[in-house]
Amino acid sequence: MLTGGVAPGWEPVRDAFVRGRAGDPGAAQLAVHHHGRPVVDLAAGPPGFGTDSVGVLMSVTKGLVAVCAHLLSERGALDLDAPVARYWPEFAAAGKAGTTVADLLTHRAGLPAFSAGPAGCGLLDRDARVGALAAMRPVWEPGTACLYHALTYGHLVGEVVRRVSGRSIGAFFAAEVAGPLGLDLWIGLPAEEEHRFAPQFSVRPDPSPEQVAGFLAGLGLAPEAPLSRALRASQAEVAAAVRGLATREGRAAELPGAGGIGNARSLSRLYAALIGPVEGVRLLSPATLERAVAARDDVPPPPPLDGGDPEGRSRFGLGFELPRKGLPMLGEGSFGHAGAGGRLGMADPGSGLAVGYVCTAMAWEPAAGPDPRWTDWTEAVTATAAAL
Repeated sequence: MLTGGVAPGWEPVRDAFVRGRAGDPGAAQLAVHHHGRPVVDLAAGPPGFGTDSVGVLMSVTKGLVAVCAHLLSERGALDLDAPVARYWPEFAAAGKAGTTVADLLTHRAGLPAFSAGPAGCGLLDRDARVGALAAMRPVWEPGTACLYHALTYGHLVGEVVRRVSGRSIGAFFAAEVAGPLGLDLWIGLPAEEEHRFAPQFSVRPDPSPEQVAGFLAGLGLAPEAPLSRALRASQAEVAAAVRGLATREGRAAELPGAGGIGNARSLSRLYAALIGPVEGVRLLSPATLERAVAARDDVPPPPPLDGGDPEGRSRFGLGFELPRKGLPMLGEGSFGHAGAGGRLGMADPGSGLAVGYVCTAMAWEPAAGPDPRWTDWTEAVTATAAAL
């Protein structure tokens, strides 16, 4: 069932969204802004699912967290090049005194997993998770290598935001980002919004411990090497987070690496307000945005992970993903963040496009390339904008 609509001239995007739905067993939303104006707001799924429904965003949440850090930086309250310990003194322990806020934003901190593992609901215990990170010794020298911090990113940057602003990351985002723009986006879903929530599900099995061990062995990593332990823990933590977000407790908790809740129209509106004004509201100045999305891909993954295809590696600005082979977004010059299973928020300053895509079926495998559900409508969005 298709609901929502498109502005005149944007019908090809609607048709492409419908084509991309072929074979998708779940529901999905697509929204597009062009130069600050909403031009696409579509939803497809079972009766009751519409453009106003909300779902799990997974790592799209990291882009929301990055916006908070850049707002504080623009206001002069946070120096991204300063040591984290300036704002979070306990973080200086175990060789991390020189780790900068920029290292956290670019996944260079050497803390890709919680040393204590997921520990069930302990993953939702912010104080315990933050304390564990402050005490941890990095797996590599901070700043010298880059490897995706799947869940720790949110707690690391979120704690800096809390220390600087005096508010939790969820409260800061609600007051300073979602509120001014009227967004249906949360890091910690309020109880009164639960009736709008559409649960996610996976169409593929999670890797077994044996499969993960085999993958690590293929890389030449000894089972008990620090990086090997961190990668195993990270995989287990993500699986625990997915299970946790299936509960009210998990959705209410602030899990800032992956636990954002929202819809496509709000993601699109957020990214539109990063690249220009939306009804008089612009979140970041052009200079701040330019710094935020400048490529920081000058360091490789830690050995032995740096021998792969350079074109397929993750590329980061300060908290945002940049286009790569498996995540082309809207082409070079665009930025945003994808989420496990196929969620996506992105913008392109050059074309004035901002896009949000939210789905309930976790189907995207990043290593296999772009999500097939994205391909047709991405081409239609860029072609339509170019023709207008």
